Amino acid sequence: MYAPQAGKASRAAILQFVGYGLSILCLVWVLHDFHIVRALHEMARVSWKWVALGMAFDILSYGVQALRWKLLLTPFGRARLSASIRAVFAGLFANLVFPLRPGEFLRSYLLSNSEGITLGRTIGSVGVERLVDLVIATASLAIASLFVHLPRRFRRVADTLGIAMLLLISIVVGLIFYLEKKLGTEPAGELQCAEKGRLPSKVMTALVGLHTLGTAPSFYPAVLVSALVPLSQVAALWAMMRAYDLKLSFLAAVVVVLVINLGVSLPNAPANVGSYQFFCVLGLSVFQVEKTRAAGFSIFAFIALTIPFVFLGFAALFRSGLSLRTMRDKVTHIPES
Repeated sequence: MYAPQAGKASRAAILQFVGYGLSILCLVWVLHDFHIVRALHEMARVSWKWVALGMAFDILSYGVQALRWKLLLTPFGRARLSASIRAVFAGLFANLVFPLRPGEFLRSYLLSNSEGITLGRTIGSVGVERLVDLVIATASLAIASLFVHLPRRFRRVADTLGIAMLLLISIVVGLIFYLEKKLGTEPAGELQCAEKGRLPSKVMTALVGLHTLGTAPSFYPAVLVSALVPLSQVAALWAMMRAYDLKLSFLAAVVVVLVINLGVSLPNAPANVGSYQFFCVLGLSVFQVEKTRAAGFSIFAFIALTIPFVFLGFAALFRSGLSLRTMRDKVTHIPES
């Protein structure tokens, strides 16, 4: 009875250990030979109007994400935009406090609880969000590489990602067409397939949910809106670069944001501490930014872009009716869908 729970706890402990270990290694590398006095002088000279603009764009990116989420969930129910925004910011706060990004599950739970949409569907829609984000990120990296000179190793990574994304998209589209045919010819397609044992019922339910999302009219506006999410994130980081007097182009900010986003998708410490700085410095190294200056910028940008979400996320959590203790219970004991 308790073996599955013990197994989950063990896996979570291992992932936390890996996440904290990677974060510590990243911080050690970033702070090696770091000149704190020089970095403080550079931070003292920042342009605060650009900082405020960067914060505004970063907040906007998550507001757009909430709108996209609402559109994706349209086939399953009418989700209020205010509830979607509140859930997204509460999830961001959970990611600031806990390792391994449990905020994705928390926001799914909160929206499911407030809008009456099943937890499996809200979590599934988050998975679709990540797929769309990965497609846009890969396409953006390919476009940026046409105008920005990238080292050979980065071009190889871009090519590998492009091939992997083509394969993944082909599989997803193939599944949608398969289900389109199956559900079109069998009125109770989901139940019949499950009863005949072709696929486990949970797998079939997930695939039918994917089919419903992918063929709904609201999916196309959601994809269009998705382009505004990374665009706002890039604008936020570019504004921070201007504030810090890093004279890099907007396309350079595109590359740095993509490197950061890919890097922080790995097992992580709370708030992506360590990994954010490491991959920010790594992205800036493509444009020959000296390491000490890049490290100072990575710390400055991290603090400036995180501070608003400490307050906004806590306010969203409070409005959702959760305390810090109940939030911890929810992210450690997510109910099964």
